[in-house]
Amino acid sequence: MQNHAYRSRQLGLPLAAVFAAIVLAVGTLFGSSGVANAQQSTASSNRIWQDLKGDVFGDRAILVDSGVVRIEAPKRAQDAAIVPVDIYIDPAKAPDGIKSVTLIIDVNPAPVAATFQIGKDAGVTHLSTRVRVDDYSYLRAIAETQGGALHMAQTFVKASGGCSAPAVKNQDEAMATMGQMKLRQFPPQETMTKAQELQLMIRHPNNSGLQRNPLTQYFIPAHFVQKLSVSQADRLILSMEGGISISEDPNFRFDFTAHGTGQIQVEAIDTDGKVFRHQWPLEVTGL
Repeated sequence: MQNHAYRSRQLGLPLAAVFAAIVLAVGTLFGSSGVANAQQSTASSNRIWQDLKGDVFGDRAILVDSGVVRIEAPKRAQDAAIVPVDIYIDPAKAPDGIKSVTLIIDVNPAPVAATFQIGKDAGVTHLSTRVRVDDYSYLRAIAETQGGALHMAQTFVKASGGCSAPAVKNQDEAMATMGQMKLRQFPPQETMTKAQELQLMIRHPNNSGLQRNPLTQYFIPAHFVQKLSVSQADRLILSMEGGISISEDPNFRFDFTAHGTGQIQVEAIDTDGKVFRHQWPLEVTGL
C-alpha cells in the first residue's frame, strides 16, 4: 500500500481525502488477501495496522504503552454500532503538552475514526465518544506531543457489523432533528481535579454509506459530522475531524480547564456543508 493518506496530510488536503485514500487502500488489501471475509484476530488486526500506519504517520517512530495515553473499551461490545471508548492523557508524562489524538479502528472500512486537536492550555485529560466497529479489531489512540513525539495505546474489541448496522431512527426523523445540540456540564471534582467536564450531544444520522434503506435496499449515502470545534470564549478546547466510524447522534464527553466565565461555543460542519452552531453560558457550579 502506498502512502496516499500521509502525503495528502503533508500537502494540506482535507482529511476527507485522507479517509477516502485509506478506504481505497484497505479495500485493496482486503480484496487481495480475503481477510475481510473472515473474523479478525489480534494477529490479523496487527497486520492491517502495519500496512496502515505508514499511510497515516509516515515513517515516524511510535512509542507503545509509554503511559502518555491510555484507551479503554469493552472487550466484547453489546452493540457494534455504539461502542463506548475512553481515551486518557497523562499530562505528567508529556510535559510539553499534547497536540492531538488520533483514534484508529484497524479493520473498519475507514480506519481513521477521528483526529482530535487539543487546545493549548485546554487541560484535556479525558475524552470519550461512541464508535462503530465492523469486525474484531484493535482500537488505537495515538497521541502527538507538541514536540512531535507519537505515543500509542491499544485495546482489542470483539464486535461485528457496526458500520452497516441499520440506523436507530428512520431517516425522516433523523433529518427533522439534525443539528440539534445538547450540552451537559459537570462540576469540578475538588478531591481529584479542578477540571470541569462537558458532554456534547449532536443530533445527526452520521450515515456511514454502508447502511441500506430498509424499503429500497439501496445504500444510504454517507453523511456525517466531518468537523467539530468546541471553544470557550473563542479559546479552543478541542476540535475534531471525523469519519464514518463515529456513531449516529455523535456524543463526546471531555474534561477541560475553564479560563474565566466565557461562554462555551460549538460549531459542527457535516459532509453536505451544513453548519450547526450553538453556545451556552458556563455553569461554574455545574448541574
